[in-house]
Amino acid sequence: MQHTIETDTGWRVWWQLTRPHTLTAAFAPVFLGTMIALQYGPLHFPLFLAMLVASLLLQMATNMFNEYYDFKRGLDDEHSIGIGGTIVRNGVQPKTVLNLALILYGLSVLLGIYICMETSWWLAAVGSVAMLIGYLYTGGPYPIAYTPFGELVSGFVMGMLLILIAFYIQTGTVTGNAILLSVPSMLLVGAIMLANNIRDIVQDTKGGRKTMAILVGRNHAVTILATFFIVSYVWIIVLVVTGHVSPWALLVLLSIPKPLHATKTFRKHEQPIQVMPAMKDTGVTNTLFGLLLGIGILIAHFI
Repeated sequence: MQHTIETDTGWRVWWQLTRPHTLTAAFAPVFLGTMIALQYGPLHFPLFLAMLVASLLLQMATNMFNEYYDFKRGLDDEHSIGIGGTIVRNGVQPKTVLNLALILYGLSVLLGIYICMETSWWLAAVGSVAMLIGYLYTGGPYPIAYTPFGELVSGFVMGMLLILIAFYIQTGTVTGNAILLSVPSMLLVGAIMLANNIRDIVQDTKGGRKTMAILVGRNHAVTILATFFIVSYVWIIVLVVTGHVSPWALLVLLSIPKPLHATKTFRKHEQPIQVMPAMKDTGVTNTLFGLLLGIGILIAHFI
């Protein structure tokens, strides 16, 4: 069966395993952190590229750990929405998924060694913690994703921390301004996780999870999601008004239709398949916000 899957469906099975709709959560923070760093010196492109690829590999690996451990705990079946589905629908062996995740981790470590050689070996400790969190998000005896802290942890690591690392490898320091500009990214990556948990609230409740969405209830969870969106945009407006960032940063306002549509969809529909457009809009919000903010900072740099 394994052979049939690989020859009949080809690369699409493996591509779905990476959960490609989540990969922008790894790209946008690295791009934004690098654009912020341009205010302090020239771009070191090989470091930027290494950081970007390593982040994408870590995101892919985390998704694969998620696929593996959710299957092992009986949370995923062939009817589950929003998963890669390679195990429950395509018949890929669970151990194959786990081994592939570990290989991707290994490749990211090699890139991390290069980054450390060019910058600081202190990053090895930071990177190791990030990788451990990626594994523990759904692996280990007490998976973070099954607790109310999934949004906080994922937002901090995949949002704020990625921006600050990308900034640090270009500048050799971390500034207060970089931290301030990373806050919306932290909220919006957390929003992706929260949207995922709102969609899966019924299935997760049956599976024994205690996510934030389950603890506060669906309506309150959607309100929290909307709050994440609102605070992200207001945060940038305040930074512009207080002179921490150029008015060009207000380009992020162009992305407002996406979170508006996501919130309305979650309010109107409850079935997992019906809220998939809201899931997409939440992910796109994070991507557009990071790209537009980075472009705004870049424009201000050259004007």
